[in-house]
Amino acid sequence: MASPEKKNRVTGEVVWREARELVWAHRGKLSVGVLLMVVNRLAGLVLPTSSKFLIDRVLPQHRADLLLELALAVGLATLVQAATSFGLSQVMSIAAQRAITELRKSVQEHMLRLPVSYFDSTKTGVLISRIMSDAEGIRNLVGTGIVQLLGGLMTASIALGVLFWLNWKMTTITLVVLMAFGGVMAAAFNRLRPIFRQRSAINAEVSGRLAETVGGIRLVKTYTAERRERQVFGKGVHKLFRNVAATITAISWVTAVTTVIIGIVGMLLIVMGGRAILSGQMTLGDFIMYVFFIGLVAAPLVQIASIGTQVSEAFAGLDRIREVRGLATEDAGDAQRRPVPMIDGDVLFDDVSFSYVPDVPVLQDISFHAPAGSTTALVGSSGSGKSTMLSLILAFNRPQIGRVLVDGMDLTTLRLRDYRSQLGVVLQDNFLFDGTIAENVAFSKPGATRTEILAAAGLAHCDEFVSRFTEGYDTVVGERGVKLSGGQRQRVAIARAILADPRILILDEATSSLDSESEELIRDGLRRLRTGRTTFVIAHRLSTIASADQILVLEGGRIVERGTQPQLLALNGRYRQLYDKQYGLETDRFINPGEDFTPEPDSPAVAAVQTRGPL
Repeated sequence: MASPEKKNRVTGEVVWREARELVWAHRGKLSVGVLLMVVNRLAGLVLPTSSKFLIDRVLPQHRADLLLELALAVGLATLVQAATSFGLSQVMSIAAQRAITELRKSVQEHMLRLPVSYFDSTKTGVLISRIMSDAEGIRNLVGTGIVQLLGGLMTASIALGVLFWLNWKMTTITLVVLMAFGGVMAAAFNRLRPIFRQRSAINAEVSGRLAETVGGIRLVKTYTAERRERQVFGKGVHKLFRNVAATITAISWVTAVTTVIIGIVGMLLIVMGGRAILSGQMTLGDFIMYVFFIGLVAAPLVQIASIGTQVSEAFAGLDRIREVRGLATEDAGDAQRRPVPMIDGDVLFDDVSFSYVPDVPVLQDISFHAPAGSTTALVGSSGSGKSTMLSLILAFNRPQIGRVLVDGMDLTTLRLRDYRSQLGVVLQDNFLFDGTIAENVAFSKPGATRTEILAAAGLAHCDEFVSRFTEGYDTVVGERGVKLSGGQRQRVAIARAILADPRILILDEATSSLDSESEELIRDGLRRLRTGRTTFVIAHRLSTIASADQILVLEGGRIVERGTQPQLLALNGRYRQLYDKQYGLETDRFINPGEDFTPEPDSPAVAAVQTRGPL
């Protein structure tokens, strides 16, 4: 096993490589920025250089005629500095924002291709932080940050050469002091990088919890949990505060050391510079110019400290983004897989076993056949594996043992996009986007015409409630469809599935949020939707699956019974137990435990099925 040091070194090398690739990808704009920076910094040398000319030649010789020329030269250099600074900011800042946009799009595109299990185990705030906050830091790599860093180094190098020319002894001693300062900064940056990395993780965690609190505000208020949520959030932001405080402390140390270094350099200038002037080794103009150029060396070092902190933050963000982009996508092998033609919808589970956690099976030895166009109902107590079976059909997960075949083709060999484009889903808790009702219906078929949208919505009986809205189908439903009732959201979801015209239809408690009147309204729409399609239904209302071609009864991840409803009732087993319990017949069976109870034709259970009718 690799040691932590080796692992960190490898990670650092990878991040540096990615940073170089990012910089190289924007080399055009960076080249323009570097050119502008060079002109800017050279123009900035005119003012300190002119000081020596002013003090040693113009003033002693009383050359008043040269003052205007000197002032014009300084003014022209200042205008060049201003123009190049403006151009540098425009070119590099826009390039940085374009790079951030491209990186965000790239990370979001990759994240959408990750398996559902990743989203199940990762908080929403973390996902948003990876796309929005972490990408923001790269502006310091492809924006003005890195160019300013290069500019500072160039200015310092030129200034250092001039200093050696003016007084090499004093410059050598000053350089030793500045090298010590550079070592302090390097150590500080090495310490700051993990702190910045941790800050993003903490911020994502706190943001995720805040998003959950806001999203579940009705539940929070119902259970008077405001104080608990306030405490949880308080702990999170206090943890973030400690991280920020540690960063501020580290930066403050760098600033303090910088101040000390500047003070030491000032002391050296007073002592050594004063002696050089008194001994005639330097003129007053040389000394003034030396002081200016020392500033040109020290200022970039202070600037490097600030920019270096930003670059460290950018590297930390790249490191986190690399982790996400390094995850295998669920469609990683689609390029090598064969295209999926229009399927019939024949589904076969061949001895399938599955578990989310090793050694904790959720499904065991599941085998059944759902012919094309048939309806298969899944029944069982909570946790028996019904939703997991649907997840396998949707290819959200893959079985560890066995195969799931569609039209004789193993799902693991099919292109996911081709396959899923032929699926339709209506879940118990249906998600609606913050758009109009028409846009949510059309989500399953973006190119659908208004006529197609209205036709699908009519089959789902959306007209009954949409007609009450002033804006009709252009009514905005709000985040997660909060402006609609549960039953209304479910009818929109059914319309969405109808519009998709799927070959395989998944109905997971599709009528659970509907009252009796609404359920009657959409029952015929669901029947039409099921016609000619392979349908899988999870329903706790057993009356709704009376017409299913087969019913699978699951317990403990196994199929314990299978057959049609009359066949399962005749077995007098687990399904019969669930059936009788649902219609309040368990009491009758308890009173006459030895009697093999069969409901009479006019019993409440049979009457309920006849009255409500199957799906």
